[in-house]
Amino acid sequence: MSVTQLRTSRDATEWQLRVDLAAAFRLAVQMNWHESVGNHFSAAVSADGKKFLMNPKWRHFSTIRASDLQLLDADDDSIMNRPEAPDCSAWAIHGGVHASVAHARCLLHLHPPYATALAALADPELKPIDQNTARFYNRIAIDLDYGGIAEDKAEGQRLARVLGNKRTIMMGNHGVLCAAPTVAEAFEDMYFMERAAQTMILAYSTGQKLNIMPPELAEKTARSWEDYGDSAFAHFEQLKQQLDRTDPSYKE
Repeated sequence: MSVTQLRTSRDATEWQLRVDLAAAFRLAVQMNWHESVGNHFSAAVSADGKKFLMNPKWRHFSTIRASDLQLLDADDDSIMNRPEAPDCSAWAIHGGVHASVAHARCLLHLHPPYATALAALADPELKPIDQNTARFYNRIAIDLDYGGIAEDKAEGQRLARVLGNKRTIMMGNHGVLCAAPTVAEAFEDMYFMERAAQTMILAYSTGQKLNIMPPELAEKTARSWEDYGDSAFAHFEQLKQQLDRTDPSYKE
C-alpha cells in the first residue's frame, strides 16, 4: 500500500500519531538513546489500548517512517506466527502494558547510557539532588525483578503492575520505560530521565557526599514541574521542526 493510500485509509488522528511516533525514533538517534536495531516505541490507537502502533522487528530508528509502523492487536497472538511478526520481547512488554494501563497511551522503552548505568546499580533510585532529579521524586516505579529478556506477555503484565499509576519505571539490570498520555509527554519524560540520570552518575563519580534535598523540598520541586507540563508539547514541536529542515522523510 502506498503512503497516499495509507493516509486516506486511516483517520487523521491515527496518521498524526504515526508521524509523531516516527519523529520520536529519529530524535532518539540524535539524542544517542538508540541501541543497534533493538528497543521499541509504541502508541495506543484504540480506547482500551489493545490496538497499538509499534516499530517493526529489527529496524534501525534512523529509518523509521510513519507508514512503517505496524498496527497490532494485543489480543491477536497469531501475529507471532506470521512473517511480519514483531520482536518477541517488544510484543511481550508493549502488548502487556498497553492492555493493562489506561494512561499508558505511549510507551518508550530504551537502554540509554546514563539511565541504564543507574539501573545497573544496587540502589538505582534517582535521588533529588537538583531540579531535574527532583522532577521524578516519588514518581518513579523501581523494578528489581529482572528475569532476562522478556519471552511472553506475562512479563508485560508484571511490568504493568509495577508501573501502577506512575509514568516511569527504572528497570533494574535493564533500562527505562516511560509511559504517558501522548508521544510528546513520553518523549519529554525520557529526555529529562536521561538528563537526570546523567547528573546522578556524574555526582556519584566525584566520590563526594550527595546533597540530597529534604523530602518537603523535593516534593515541592516535583509539583512545580507539573506547572510546566505544556512545555513538553512546545519542545517536541520545535524538535520536529528541526527534523523537517534536515530530513522530513519520517513523515512518509
